Amino acid sequence: MALISVRNPYTGETDYQFEDATPESIANAADRLRSNQPAWSAQSLDDRLQALQVFAGAIAARRDEITAALVQDTGRQAVAALEVEAVISFAARAAAVAPDALAKPPARQAQIPSIEGTANRIPCGLVGNISPWNFPLILSFLDTFPALAAGNAVLIKPSEITPRWIEPMKLAIDECPQISRVLDIAAGSGQAGAALVDNADAIVFTGSVATGRKVAERAAQRLIPAFLELGGKDAAVVLASADIDRAVHAITFCSVQSAGQACQSIERVYVAQEIYDDFVRKAVALAQTIGINYPDINAGQVGPFIFHDQAGKVLQQIAAAKGAGAAVLTGGELLNHGGYWIKPTVLTEVDHSMTVMTEETFGPVMPIMPFESKAEAIQLVNDSRYGLSAAVFAGTDDEARSLAEHLRAGAISINDAALTVLIHEFEHDAFGESGLGASRAGKSAYTRFTREQALMTNTGSEALVPTTLG
Repeated sequence: MALISVRNPYTGETDYQFEDATPESIANAADRLRSNQPAWSAQSLDDRLQALQVFAGAIAARRDEITAALVQDTGRQAVAALEVEAVISFAARAAAVAPDALAKPPARQAQIPSIEGTANRIPCGLVGNISPWNFPLILSFLDTFPALAAGNAVLIKPSEITPRWIEPMKLAIDECPQISRVLDIAAGSGQAGAALVDNADAIVFTGSVATGRKVAERAAQRLIPAFLELGGKDAAVVLASADIDRAVHAITFCSVQSAGQACQSIERVYVAQEIYDDFVRKAVALAQTIGINYPDINAGQVGPFIFHDQAGKVLQQIAAAKGAGAAVLTGGELLNHGGYWIKPTVLTEVDHSMTVMTEETFGPVMPIMPFESKAEAIQLVNDSRYGLSAAVFAGTDDEARSLAEHLRAGAISINDAALTVLIHEFEHDAFGESGLGASRAGKSAYTRFTREQALMTNTGSEALVPTTLG
């Protein structure tokens, strides 16, 4: 039995252990869930949605203990509570979206008049869900509820960095017999994730580009669907006509909230030269008012680094930028209170020779760079191997949209930032190395966990296929 020890990101103490799932235990769990999946799929969609609502109720009944465990995992109180409430709401979202997304389409006529066709949506079977440490609960269930609604079984492999919430969540699952037959959570390391890819019928992964490549390659070898949301280096563009105060507020908070540990965090900011100095002055002033959540975990907006090694990577980017001529106007230093914090950090005098402008930072750092023209702004945004999302601020929505349509990113917030955190109705694809596969938003969140089966009917008096070929 291999035990994994876990560090508390707030105190810095190693205070938790769990047993690492083995490839054999993953295979056994997969076999059990897969054997129960046909009966789950055979139920009506209404029955499955009702079972998900019961499950949401079981989570709500245990919200305090799940939240407490998540606080220990992440070092964040307010965000932990929001994560639990968000997961509870996923059942209501499924009830609102799934019936339309999974509805059987009406029959339609082919080009040959005697042929009409319709379609069935067949669940993939067992969906493996490998989730990350930055939002452990939300990113374990954001795809799980749609996959279950579509008639699949799901096996979740969360990050070994944040495993404490699993135990109380499994109690909620066990209280829902219909759900427990088709949903399980396996706590484990990378070997458990690899085993899950080898035992699933479809895989959904949220995490780093490096690990995502491995998942995609193994899924391709097995010829199973893989849906990947990977890294981001989200840009914000502020045109000269923009409301500066609105842009400063939205961009600054979207750069530093959750300590910047979010894929959709704003990690590079391009500001029109005419308003650059004013924007920087106001951004620095705002950043200096944003505190860390220590010594009071309920105060401040910036939590500790959940994965302590990430703090070193962020500091390396800052140091490299300073060495290349960047100016640190506020923040930029490690605060060690057992856990690791970095206060909101604003950099200027930056360019694309610096990793802080080109590689994912995943920390509360906001580098700001001026541009002379809209064409230059577009070129700078698109000079990236990532393309998850972005933001554009302008005096009118039309002006912002006219620039946004030239950006290589999947979701663009207009006169706001990181709207994908709250808005899930609009499908979008990742560009570049930010991901692969159908969107986890909109109807696609449900249909991507099914295979479409065409049913073509010849309503004529004779078969179309000739009995002889010549």
